[in-house]
Amino acid sequence: MRVGIVILPEHRWWAAEPLWRMAEEYGFAHAWTYDHLGWRSLVDKSWFDAVPTLTAAAMVTSTIRLGTLVASPNFRHPVHFARELTALDDISDGRITLGIGAGSAAFDSRVLGQPELTPAQRSDRFAEFLELLDRILTHDSTDYSGTYYSAVEARRHPGCVQLPRLPFVVAANSPRSMQLAARYGKGWITTGRAREDQETWWRSVAELSLRFAESLAEQGRDPAKVDRYLQADAGPVFSMSSVEHFRDVVGRARELGFTDVITHWPRADGPYAGKESTVEEIASEVLPEI
Repeated sequence: MRVGIVILPEHRWWAAEPLWRMAEEYGFAHAWTYDHLGWRSLVDKSWFDAVPTLTAAAMVTSTIRLGTLVASPNFRHPVHFARELTALDDISDGRITLGIGAGSAAFDSRVLGQPELTPAQRSDRFAEFLELLDRILTHDSTDYSGTYYSAVEARRHPGCVQLPRLPFVVAANSPRSMQLAARYGKGWITTGRAREDQETWWRSVAELSLRFAESLAEQGRDPAKVDRYLQADAGPVFSMSSVEHFRDVVGRARELGFTDVITHWPRADGPYAGKESTVEEIASEVLPEI
């Protein structure tokens, strides 16, 4: 079991830098940031881009894996994004994991003034996005013509440090997206289903875990070679609300077959309201036990 932590891209770098350093020093296996143009209740607050944030984080760390939680097609094109990912992987010396999802009908999908897509259309677009991004990162030159994306002689050179490309960890709860995760993913991320109480949320997580196992079987993938990530704060109780609660979350995730749990750095107020001292306590009391 590995534990990762999300640091929201909301701080000016003088305040954010110590958090990324501490994430590594505390012993977290991976650290992530959100890849949005604005997010939910924080849309009118300070917010910075994921790619330069991760670039800066790579320069002040040396061992911890870094990633997006999650990138989406809402405002990205695979051709340009492939260049950004190649640069990130190079600067970090092969420590980047691409967390990627279909994107919701939220601020990111509206702010550019694009036509609203149906859930089916977003799923189709995501399939194209993954296919084209995978091709560009693994082939010297790529031509592509789809409904949502096109590419003409898109180049890979020099390619990723990680071969054949940096790992994709695909966020998926629906049957279609799970098939994509099983096909393209080194790992799978789930948030469970939106539920009002913790026990019902855990049951939804267990159900989705079983469905993903079926998707892996349909794709002929070895389950032992695909990591499973649980976004632990998608449930109604913040995972770092206490040390004991966090220990319980990790234990239950392990029982369900998850290889990784992702929490969030506590904030002064919601979302993820908590105490930074809890991070230190978890680092000293829980992480060494895992």
